[in-house]
Amino acid sequence: MESIVTLAIIGVTVLVSWRAFERPRLIERLLLWPPAIDRHRQYERLVTHGFVHADWMHLLFNMITLYFFGGAMEAFYAERIGSLGYLAFYLSAIVVAILPTYMRHQHDPAYRSLGASGAVSAVLFSFVLLEPWAPIYLFLIPIGIPAFVFALLYIGYSIWMDRRGSDNVNHSAHLWGAAYGMLFTVTMEPRVATTFLARLASPSFGG
Repeated sequence: MESIVTLAIIGVTVLVSWRAFERPRLIERLLLWPPAIDRHRQYERLVTHGFVHADWMHLLFNMITLYFFGGAMEAFYAERIGSLGYLAFYLSAIVVAILPTYMRHQHDPAYRSLGASGAVSAVLFSFVLLEPWAPIYLFLIPIGIPAFVFALLYIGYSIWMDRRGSDNVNHSAHLWGAAYGMLFTVTMEPRVATTFLARLASPSFGG
């Protein structure tokens, strides 16, 4: 089964998040709280924060996105570095995406962050490199948006919202996750970059 690792990640994330919804102390133990790392050396929080979410909508949005794009990327990575390599990519994306946030708030006891958005962004933007013209459907919008157009809009929106800092969403993690996903993919398979440019120059909406 090609998507077994993706489905396993989704299953574990849903289970842990669901249990944490009912146990606030579990969320507090797993989310990213910089002083816990700085003072108590709880480095596992750099990973565990990616398996808990703020609410069901937060969880569902991330897992639905991972479901639709994770299978394709798992197959791509599995051919080159194996299924465990794909799992390592996902887990490392959780860490890399959150590191700039951790460094910025390292001594801020009021800061907390949680969710798989950084790693999901890494998977999504890896897919964009492979299929820039694939349609991406947003909620309540019946017409698909070309993947590369969605990527540009997503990056612009994330930069704008990160600078505003007016909500509780870690847009920085989205950006770093996206960058890591693309860099990891190109490093692993350099031909992806030239193929992306060639496909971008040859519009073929729908894949």
